[in-house]
Amino acid sequence: METISVTNPIALAIERVKQVLFRPFDLGKWFTIGFCAWLAGLGERGGARGNFNSKSGHSDVHQDFEHARSYVVENLNWILPLAIFILVIIVAWGVLLIWLNSRGKFMFLYCVALNRAEVVEPWTRFADLANSLFWFRLVLALIGMVIGMPLVIFMALLAIPMFRNDSWNFGGIMILIALGVALVLISIFFFLVRKLTRDFVVPIMYLRGSRCVVAWREFRHLLSANFGGFVLYLLFQIVLSLVIGVMILAVVVVTCCVAGCFMAIPYIGSVLLLPVSTFSRAYSLYYLAQYGPSYNVFQPTAIAI
Repeated sequence: METISVTNPIALAIERVKQVLFRPFDLGKWFTIGFCAWLAGLGERGGARGNFNSKSGHSDVHQDFEHARSYVVENLNWILPLAIFILVIIVAWGVLLIWLNSRGKFMFLYCVALNRAEVVEPWTRFADLANSLFWFRLVLALIGMVIGMPLVIFMALLAIPMFRNDSWNFGGIMILIALGVALVLISIFFFLVRKLTRDFVVPIMYLRGSRCVVAWREFRHLLSANFGGFVLYLLFQIVLSLVIGVMILAVVVVTCCVAGCFMAIPYIGSVLLLPVSTFSRAYSLYYLAQYGPSYNVFQPTAIAI
């Protein structure tokens, strides 16, 4: 096995982008692969937006809080059922996104690995593997909720009385900080699991035709034997993300935010950013391929089930 590098896959990934998207340039191919890329990133892109209008005056905030609390208590008979209904809708929508996203990850991988623009073939071929990935991710999300929600609830129970009575104290603040740090560490852990699943476990499933837990077991052995290399990979991913983010921001600024408006449109944004997502997918695949021919999805014989 050759020396593992985080920089060598860059040139290979760029060359893959050229092969898949520009040699030759085919608009229909772009939109087809873009659809697969859109599914692969469904529910994972975008950020929270909102306007935060602060009230002038500390007492007004407390007064508004008390009015809101009183209103909720007085109308709990219809607010509670409505809240439960909305929660069920949100959870169902989230589950649907995870299911579609799991299909999309195999579809996009198939397109990048084989330089093909197909939707129906990978959708049906990888149905079982995608379902296995879906259940793994769903269980992972539930575990995250079971661990994280009690911390959030405890923080709210601790912070709300101090806020209402304006009785902030050192002990309570330190507990809130400790709980906040714990939430951050838990979030980082689950983010890394999702990241490693997307970048490496899904390709192993693609190559072996194995279920997600089995592929994770194989990757765990690879990770433990090359822990330093994968840590360097994750750190280098931060650098790549910053560089790509600056490039996208530059395009948005040069076009006077016109490009940014189009990038914000679902599916259209995935088509416009297809070179970026193709590079990202190809980079992780070429990095994994350095660990041996059995991890190379680009080989002619490395075609999944």
